Amino acid sequence: MSDIVRVRDVMKSEVDMVDGMMRVSDALKMMRHVENKCLIVEKRHADDEYGMLLLSDLARHVLGEDRAPDRVNVYEVMAKPVISVDPEMDIRYCARLFDRFELSRAPVVERGKVVGVVSFTDLVMKGLLRDL
Repeated sequence: MSDIVRVRDVMKSEVDMVDGMMRVSDALKMMRHVENKCLIVEKRHADDEYGMLLLSDLARHVLGEDRAPDRVNVYEVMAKPVISVDPEMDIRYCARLFDRFELSRAPVVERGKVVGVVSFTDLVMKGLLRDL
């Protein structure tokens, strides 16, 4: 039997946090700079939840609706709340969670703080292919 591969082992630990009040045009510049496919939207206060802005959200709600990126705020098009995963989760369960809720990626949260982002690509390329 092989060792358990955990989300922590395959996640991206470089996370880009943005404020929900940021304009989409500024968020796009940030995404292009780090070649990232999502941004984590910071909590506004202790009882708030994290949000996430995906390229697909921008395609649907900004490009598809012909809205000007410099006139739309992140909070208007982000997903919130988002399903997060624990860094100690077995990647097999993470893959099942992604499938069940039709997710492509999720923030990795430990003790209430985002410590990474994990995607289906990470699960397969860094997890499944690791032993092949």
